[in-house]
Amino acid sequence: MSLLRPRLRLFSALRNTSTQPTRRFATEARTLTSDHVRIVEVGPRDGLQNEKKSIPLEIKIQLIEKLAKTGVTTIEAGSFVPAKWVPQMASTGEILEHLIRSPPQSQHTIAYNYLVPNVKGLENLVKIMDAEGATAEMPGSPSKPATTTEISLFAAATEAFSRANTNCTIAESLERIKPIVELAKSRNIRVRGYVSVALGCPYEGPNVPPSKVAEITASLLEMGADEVSVADTTGMGTAPRTLELLRTLTAAGIANSDLALHFHDTYGQALVNTIVGLEHGIRIFDSSVGGLGGCPYSKGATGNVATEDLVHTLHSLGMHTGVNLEEMSKIGAWISNELGRANESRAGKATLARLEGSCQL
Repeated sequence: MSLLRPRLRLFSALRNTSTQPTRRFATEARTLTSDHVRIVEVGPRDGLQNEKKSIPLEIKIQLIEKLAKTGVTTIEAGSFVPAKWVPQMASTGEILEHLIRSPPQSQHTIAYNYLVPNVKGLENLVKIMDAEGATAEMPGSPSKPATTTEISLFAAATEAFSRANTNCTIAESLERIKPIVELAKSRNIRVRGYVSVALGCPYEGPNVPPSKVAEITASLLEMGADEVSVADTTGMGTAPRTLELLRTLTAAGIANSDLALHFHDTYGQALVNTIVGLEHGIRIFDSSVGGLGGCPYSKGATGNVATEDLVHTLHSLGMHTGVNLEEMSKIGAWISNELGRANESRAGKATLARLEGSCQL
């Protein structure tokens, strides 16, 4: 018997066995295997967007270039939001131009993802792509690795958070999303949806109705989103409530292959909830190198689960990510030092300590 299966039954008492529903949505989800996990590195966007200290463009580009060499295949590179909303993302257009002209060296095709809050944001992205003669999918060559350009968009699971974050109701936000998806599809741009505060809201508390999350997730997929990341923005999620949410999504006919999970580690539960997701069959997880990130609308919310910690946990369970933990750990230490903040990854710090010890022997 494989060692993998017993290890992934850590929470078997919490769950009932159920069959995977027939796919209901005509999406283009990437092929998933039982032991492979795709990590979406969100550090350059979600991780940096709330930093108070202004970050030079050169540092952002260096971060992306370093990450591209670790084995990750999806990187959030920036956000086409107005600079007055998120000053840290003001250089996203320049980042896109650089990645089109000089994509970082990588052994794999890298998908670079950009958040667009409205049609105007996507139009700005498309304008740059047209000016550079770029398409959503750029085949590789001896001088340029293959890349794809993707977008992400947001909806919230509670009315209070939706109004605080987008100044509109949930229904209004979904109406705003429709033309974004339509334009993206007309340009062959892959779309990733997010459902924020799915396991806890700073205004409405921890008991967000799972049925509401499922309803919004289904709406995004039906519009044409290729994948939806269900986000515990505040880090309030617990193992039982994560399981309840996943069961509700399954009961709504949403396939695991259409879903990603996005955990913040405010209460130290991100990896616990990750294992619940793994047991349920989720194989796409978001994380941020060095545990960068936070939520400006949620007091005390810490960063995303650290990529190094996620990779270490997944590898210890016999899963495969294709990510080099040692290289990711070095990047976590480097960017934390550049930002003048503590490295929030325990596995990253332990890995570096081990490497330093090996060098001294």
